Amino acid sequence: MQTEQTIPSSTQADDKAARLAVTVFPVLVLVAGALGLLTPDTFKSWGTNVPYLLGLVMFCMGLTMTPLDFQGVVKRPWAVALGLVAHYVIMPGLGWLIAHALGLSPQLAAGVILVGCAPSGTASNVVTYLARGDVALSVSVATVSTVLAPLITPPLTLLLAGEYLPVDAGSMVTDILKTVLLPVFAGLVVRLLFGRYIKRVLSALPWLSALTIAVIVAVVVAGSAAAIKSAALLVFLAVVLHNGLGLALGYGAGKLARLGPPASRAMAFEVGMQNSGLAASLATAHFSPLAALPAAVFSVWHNVSGALVAAWMSYRARRSEKLAEQA
Repeated sequence: MQTEQTIPSSTQADDKAARLAVTVFPVLVLVAGALGLLTPDTFKSWGTNVPYLLGLVMFCMGLTMTPLDFQGVVKRPWAVALGLVAHYVIMPGLGWLIAHALGLSPQLAAGVILVGCAPSGTASNVVTYLARGDVALSVSVATVSTVLAPLITPPLTLLLAGEYLPVDAGSMVTDILKTVLLPVFAGLVVRLLFGRYIKRVLSALPWLSALTIAVIVAVVVAGSAAAIKSAALLVFLAVVLHNGLGLALGYGAGKLARLGPPASRAMAFEVGMQNSGLAASLATAHFSPLAALPAAVFSVWHNVSGALVAAWMSYRARRSEKLAEQA
């Protein structure tokens, strides 16, 4: 996660590193998904390791955090609260509506809804930076949505997905605490205690997380390889609608609240990008590998769409700045 509390000054090196991350990550996930589909027997036996793999991703996230990430909550509580409400209302609601509109099977419907009920995606801060958005707001919303996930994700999933499949919300709370909250705080503590040493490996952490998420996707796809051929197009449609509408409505929420263009751009990504690794892990543990398929597809698509939308937003922002200078 980014830790800057203002929009960082754009440098060629920063832009290159950020663009490389959001370009390579979807490719890694796509290759991993293809491997899971073509050689499912290689990855099927790894299913029980998915929660531990997710824990590693969240531990890496914790290592990149500092107490500064929480200062934005105190400085701009209204904006952060709006981001949280928008995230946990828009995406779960969209998941439920799309599942009904497309007539998805119970397993796939529960999977789409679970993706919507997950906290913000781990790449949202980088994409916000590329879009010349409010990075400080993005960091605050992503951090708090992750911390609150054990309290919000299970009851929301029970409320919206309970009509499709039985949901053990209590067990889901325990799983999120073990695989998300504890690793994040463990990483944060390690960063506080050994910050001097952690700084030396910070640049490697996003790549470790990306590789780990790619493995999770391979395992999830392998578990439902037989069903993918018949459901892939429908799931892809559901994911594109879910992500696209989330980005648009998130941006609209920021505009409606008059937060300003940079904050509105941050809101788009904090609403539209989800922690699909968590959704895949929970779906595998509580529903079935097929229910985890929407999360696996989301892992690829929201990074592709996020990079494209960020490039478009950045172009418009630079254009507006030039016009303002000429006026």
